[in-house]
Amino acid sequence: MKFSKFYAICLGCLISPVLLYAQGTVGTTGTNTNGSSTNGINTAVPFLTIAPDSRSGAMGDAGVALSPDVNANYWNPSKLAFIEGKDNLSLSYSPWLRRLISDVNLAYLSYAHQLDDRNTIGLSMRYFNLGSIQLIDIGQNDQGTYTPNEFSIDGSFARKFGRNFSLGLTFRYIHSGLTNGAVVGGQQTKAGNAVAADVSAYYRKESYQFGRNALLSFGANFSNIGTKMSYAANGPQYFLPANMRLGAADTWYLDNTSQFTLTLDLNKLMAPTPPIRNAKGEIIGGYDDDRSVPAGVLGSFADAPGGFKEEFKEISYAAGAEYGYNKQFFLRMGYFYENPSKGNRQYGTLGAGFKYDIFNLDLAYLVATQEKSALANTLRFTVSANFGGR
Repeated sequence: MKFSKFYAICLGCLISPVLLYAQGTVGTTGTNTNGSSTNGINTAVPFLTIAPDSRSGAMGDAGVALSPDVNANYWNPSKLAFIEGKDNLSLSYSPWLRRLISDVNLAYLSYAHQLDDRNTIGLSMRYFNLGSIQLIDIGQNDQGTYTPNEFSIDGSFARKFGRNFSLGLTFRYIHSGLTNGAVVGGQQTKAGNAVAADVSAYYRKESYQFGRNALLSFGANFSNIGTKMSYAANGPQYFLPANMRLGAADTWYLDNTSQFTLTLDLNKLMAPTPPIRNAKGEIIGGYDDDRSVPAGVLGSFADAPGGFKEEFKEISYAAGAEYGYNKQFFLRMGYFYENPSKGNRQYGTLGAGFKYDIFNLDLAYLVATQEKSALANTLRFTVSANFGGR
């Protein structure tokens, strides 16, 4: 069975070439579904690392320490304890990788409910639609179409400890339906399923900086720590994109109507770095990446074949700025950097937001050169609502 274009992007790094291969030239671009190149650390379901909302999407994909909103379900669930309003709902949508294929998109639904002054619960769902795939057998006969998709469903709980600190815990179910169950190369393909958890923390402190009132905040989120995923009955198992995200944000209140925020996130995948092997398959640099989940997560900080220098290259940086006027109009910009040898995502971002009554509308635009990035000209849209103030 031969599958057309987008399977190479989704499964090229995960499933044996005997299992799936691509038509056309898209598969040779070496692009993962999150837009990174395949020269970095490859995992199952990279869609989990795609920034889903437009606010952080316009600020270089930084958000772990930003002021709380309902999309904290993704960035840092512990922030939900400080959210304003009893009920918050948000819907985000982004056409994705349109430079490579025309009908791929990501949708994100996020909800938060304040139980009391200290406790908040959150629910969210990510749905990644990989478009319609025409199936053709080895004799070039039409076998109909298939629509591969992936999704995750999250439940979060955040609790405030004192006025300035909170912790969060998230449980996640992940489904990756990239195959229609065909038997290929003697293997029965199947959908991948996994469960995972996030642990997060948030701290904020009012301060006085440069002669102005300010709010300094810090955030941490250890996400997607969970079971491995497989796409064949007795096939190999792949790590989830477990990720450590650390960050800070500083907001200055310029006057009674204006405020300005700077933020910075640092990210590192907590998945094993593949070792260097010789022609016989023997490891000549690094460590065996066939490990248990705990060993893979803990060992990910010291397993790169190039030592500390290579480990440092595995950190990506997301920086952003936001100007807000009268809590109604917002202008945003940012930049994301990933080392060329570890995924090579490098792009700027722009965006704006508008608030009317209980509703917010946000837009983000990703700025990158067509020659260097599969993410060039990506748009994100977010509509959210706050039902009931404190």
